[in-house]
Amino acid sequence: MIQPVILEKLAQLPESLQTEVLHYIEFLIEKQAKNSTQEKPTKRGGLGIWKNQICIADDCDEPLEGK
Repeated sequence: MIQPVILEKLAQLPESLQTEVLHYIEFLIEKQAKNSTQEKPTKRGGLGIWKNQICIADDCDEPLEGK
């Protein structure tokens, strides 16, 4: 349904701009191919990931002794 509209609008452009549209379409096709072949990273992390793995000293808010 959108293809006829695109072709109609494309026909209204001068040839130099039609070439730019072609290059952009080729860019989008390459981008889509690259994105579809890349492996999606597994989601890790979230709240509580470090629970019971980090110990913070009770005096961590105290100023450090200067020398």
